[in-house]
This record gives sequence, structure tokens and C-alpha cells, in this order.
Amino acid sequence: MELYYGGHLGYGPPIEAGFYYDMFLEDRAVSSEELSALENLCKAIIQEKQPFERLEVSKDVLLDMFKYNKFKCCILNEKVNTPTTTVYRCGPLIDLCKGPHIRHTGKIKAIKIFKHSSTYWEGNPAMEALQRVYGISFPDNKMMTAWETLQEEARNRDHRNIGKEQELFFFHDLSPGSCFFLPKGAFIYNTLMEFIREEYHQRNFTEVLSPNIYNSKLWEASGHWQHYIENMFTFGIEKDTFALKPINCPGHCLMFAHRPRSWREMPIRYADFGVLHRNELSGTLSGLTHVRRFQQDDAHIFCTVEQIEEEIKGCLQFLQSVYSTFGFSFQLTLSTRPENFLGEVEIWDEAEKQLQNSLMEFGKPWKMNPGDGAFYGPKIDVKIKDAIGRSHQCATIQLDFQLPKRFNLTYVSKDGHDKKNPVIIHRAILGSLERMIAILSENYGGKWPFWLSPRQVMVIPVEPTCENYALQVKLETFKVHNLGINIQDYANEWKGVKFQMIKRKESSEKKKDVLEAYEKLDAESKILTVKMIQNQGKLILICLQAQHLVGEKEKANNAVNVRTRDNKIHGEISVASAMDRLKNLKTSRTLNAEEEF
Repeated sequence: MELYYGGHLGYGPPIEAGFYYDMFLEDRAVSSEELSALENLCKAIIQEKQPFERLEVSKDVLLDMFKYNKFKCCILNEKVNTPTTTVYRCGPLIDLCKGPHIRHTGKIKAIKIFKHSSTYWEGNPAMEALQRVYGISFPDNKMMTAWETLQEEARNRDHRNIGKEQELFFFHDLSPGSCFFLPKGAFIYNTLMEFIREEYHQRNFTEVLSPNIYNSKLWEASGHWQHYIENMFTFGIEKDTFALKPINCPGHCLMFAHRPRSWREMPIRYADFGVLHRNELSGTLSGLTHVRRFQQDDAHIFCTVEQIEEEIKGCLQFLQSVYSTFGFSFQLTLSTRPENFLGEVEIWDEAEKQLQNSLMEFGKPWKMNPGDGAFYGPKIDVKIKDAIGRSHQCATIQLDFQLPKRFNLTYVSKDGHDKKNPVIIHRAILGSLERMIAILSENYGGKWPFWLSPRQVMVIPVEPTCENYALQVKLETFKVHNLGINIQDYANEWKGVKFQMIKRKESSEKKKDVLEAYEKLDAESKILTVKMIQNQGKLILICLQAQHLVGEKEKANNAVNVRTRDNKIHGEISVASAMDRLKNLKTSRTLNAEEEF
């Protein structure tokens, strides 16, 4: 990047999917067309097998060496507190780095420079704008081919495209990072919330509602004002400063503290779907995966130290129930006491022991991640794996010893004299509903399970005389069973659907007639009909007797002719029987409705 752009380098860390480097360019931006030239330069360096050489150099010498680059000087002045530090030399490049590295660039067998974006120095919009270039490399060409195949599959499943094609949601420049959920997207959103609410009822969680706006004094007490203010939306009201909440836990602490508490009440489980806002940088906003306005299935459990093990076990069973419904597998990691921990070692040790006991009893594989806990308590990290093998961090289970102390939360102990601090368990299963919808849409490739689909049923009248009957089926179904149901209006589009259904029938004359009708459709109508068959209908209730292409028989018998999204024909079924089956599929939240109808 120095050689090609003449830029001043900033940070360049490895990340989960490769690496990136930031640089400052005075009066230009990186273009997509230039990435291939940069990649070719990298390939030439690989051919030269340039060695990586570790050097230890004094801070003063490095400050003189990097005097042309204020970003490197800033890193040296703010991050290096020793007389010397390490750099690596590779060909003409010397750069600050702890290492380690491969022996030489020839060990790289495949490299791809695949993306660029903009950012700010230290993530601060008040600082210099930087250009960020992303790359990835492999020690084997087959690994690169596999990665490229995965990227192509991910592009085909991109939730932003699915959201547009299925009319689920959109974004607008007048409210960047805040999603507009259209009716069908809102159906998915609300269905997920209803699912979690049912689980709450079974698991003795109590849903609460808390304010969106708090005085800065609350955030000072929680510590967010000191450590998180750049990510908060703040504003003045009269003579005070307020902020939109980025999290729910401080508000839940106020709820716990609003009256005296006894050990008999413990544990207290508060659940909250409150709207949260975080002031994310505009360059980081990306569909539903990185937004400014979102909601979580957020909950906080106030319990005694002795209750931790049982509560953690309940949280693990909760997430297993939810993730198995979606068809997700997951990985568990226990992150323990970090170097900068707060609190007493004895309490940490006891909490970590209880977490381990809960994980052991849960019976699923888990790994230890020493020293990676939060400063306020140990945690269990949960990563789910989607249909194409990508991992996503969604659920969180975190112990917190510090927030109860910051808010002076106490309960009267069993002996009636001592007041003790509770432990808070921060817990989310879906995490952000916005992000979970993105993950689910890509995991299913837009083919939603029946219970989540906003288009669970499509009623298609084949002739104008069936339109009133189709409307009757729709109204009865929607009102009684609250299904996501659509009617395909009698128009040009139905001919295309009719063609799709009959093209495998034996009658060549019928095939010819329908084909001629289909060919008369304009291009847009053809696209609409194909998309409807592929994407819109989870189950298609067709008011027609399939072989004869008439609808009067179903109308007379108060029946429908059923076929699934994958074109499996179930034949004529009474409306009552069809509705009972659909209701059962919805309540059972089955993943394979086509097979179980």
C-alpha cells in the first residue's frame, strides 16, 4: 500500500476472515479498480520470497524513523511504554509489529485483495478519514478456491438482496442505520419475539418495560459515560445532558433498587425488548448486521452467588431449545478472569467453578479461554454455525459482580441481618433481532420455515369464477389461524403459475395451450410468476383440480388443492383439514413443513 498508493500506514491487524490495513491518503480514495493492481504487486513480492526479520529497536530511533508518519508516531507514543519495542523488516518495509510471522513471503500460495472501505483514525469521526483495504491469504490454492466458493454462496444468500426481493425491509438515507421493516418483515420480527415470549413464560422470566432516555448521571454510575460515550447518542434537555440507552442493564438495576429486596425473591429474572441505539460509524453500517437502532431479547437475572450454577444451567437449556428450533449447531467457550479484573479473587474462583459445573452438567462440548473474561465477571461465549459453515456470535451469558456494587444493589440475607450484593447474569439468546433476521435469512437462503415465513400460504384462483371463493378461504384462514396468507389476483401472472404446474402433465395439447399463453406474457410478468413460485409461497393452496385446470370442483366441495413450495402435490383436501394441518405446523415450529403437511 505504501509502494502503490504512497499512503501513510496506520493499523493493520489480522481478523477472523483475513486481515486489513488502514492508510491515510491526503486527497483521494481507493477505487475498486485498483485492487487488482495491488494484488499483482503482492504476488510479485510473494515470488521474491522476502524474509520476515524481527528487530528490537529503541523507541527514540523509531520515532525518528517514522517522523514522516504521524499515525505510527502516535502508536509509539501512546502504546509503547518501554525503551525498546519490536518491528519486522520485510523487503523495503519496516513496520511496528509484535509478531510472529511466517519465515518468508513465499510461504503464501494464494492471496486475494477483495474489498475496501473508509474509516476514521481510532474510530473517531473527528479524526482523519482513512482508507481500509482488506485481503486474505492461504498456504494452499485449494483453500483459496474453497473460500471463493463460500463467498459466492454468501453473495447469493445476502440478506440485503433477500430483504429487497421479498419486500421485508429497507433502509433510507434520512435515518441511516435504522431499518424500515415492511409488513412481511415485521411479521418475522414479531414472530421471533412471540417465540421468545413463550419461552419466557415457561422459564419464569418477567417481561418489563424501561425508558429509552436517561440522565447522564445514570451512565456515569454504570461506567458507560467514561468508557462508551462515543457510541452513545447524547443531547441536552434544559440544563441536563441525556442519552438514548445503548443497553438495558442500568435501567434494570434501577428496577431492582426501587424497593428493598429479600433473599426469598431471588432469583429475579427481568426480560426487556426495549429499543436500543448505538452511535455506530456510518462506514461500519451494513444491512441488518450493523445498525444504530435495534432490539434484543435482553434479560438480566439477579441472583445469589449460590444460585449461579442453576441459573447458568437454565440459560444453556434455553439457548439449546431456541437454536435447535432454528436448526443451528453451536460452540461454547468459557472465558475466565482477565488481568485487569475487578473484585475479589475468591468470588471469581467460585463463579468460574460454578460455570464449569453448569457446562459439565449441560453435557455439550466446550472449550476454556483463559483470561478472556470481561473485567466485571467471567462469561460463556456462544457461536452458532449456519448452513454454509459460517460462525456468528449471538447469544451471551455473562456474570457481573461490579454493576450491583456500582448501583449499591442489596438484598436481605437469610439470617435477616446482613445485606448482600446480588450477582447479575447478562443473558441474550437471539441477541439483536435485526442481526438474527439477517443470519436466518441467509441461513435459509430466503426459504423460510413455515412458522417464520411471512408468506405461509398463497391462494391462487385459476379462473375469475373462483376469485370470491379464494377470498373466502383467505379471510377464514387469516382470521382463525393468523397465518401469513396472500391471494394471487386473477391477472396475467396466474397463467405463468398455471404453466409451471401443468408442464409435467401428459396432455401435449394442454401443454401447448398453456405454453402459448405463457409466451404471450411480457418479460416482467414472466419474472414475477417464476419468482412467486420460487420465493413467495411456503405452501400453495390452489383452487383448482390439477389435471383438468378447473376450480369449480374445489369450490363445490369446500376444498383446496395443495402443493408445497418444492412442488410436491398433496391433491384435494378440505379447507378445514388443511387449516388444521397448517395450524399444527405453525405451533410445532417444524423445519420441514413440506414433508410433514
